[in-house]
Amino acid sequence: MIENHLLALAKQVPSPNYNERPNDEVSLVVIHNISLPPKEFGNDYIEQFFTNKLDFGAYPYFQTLIGIEVSTHLFIKRDGEIVQFVPFDKRAWHAGQSNFVGRENCNDFSIGIELEGSDNIAYEALQYQVLKTILDQLKSHYPITDVVGHSDIAPGRKTDPGDAFNWSKIK
Repeated sequence: MIENHLLALAKQVPSPNYNERPNDEVSLVVIHNISLPPKEFGNDYIEQFFTNKLDFGAYPYFQTLIGIEVSTHLFIKRDGEIVQFVPFDKRAWHAGQSNFVGRENCNDFSIGIELEGSDNIAYEALQYQVLKTILDQLKSHYPITDVVGHSDIAPGRKTDPGDAFNWSKIK
């Protein structure tokens, strides 16, 4: 259930990396993947990253993330846990430079959902089940017309959710 633009099933971990939408329209969902360090799962680094609390000295790779302020609306861990960082009526900073059917700045009108994963590592069945449930709830609450991958709105720049993502499992 969605109440006050928050998903009741989600653990709430507020991120400072958002701003107001230019209008109230939300018509797109963008599916991403993330793992920190790359291809490692089951830690708290992603929550720390989205809340600007990541220890950049913990891994050499983290040095490449210094100064980056990003967020997402929802994060689905491999065990199915859901974390919400930004309310749905706010503009999370997840898509970056992007275009969907001629419309620039997809953050303005989209909801971002990150899956704990990598382009070429199979996602968990539970992640698909949770994602499908969330999409159904979002579609019943907002005028969602499309669900796309980050690669669809930023081709050449982004590759997620990658070849390992099975789109038929959420249709």
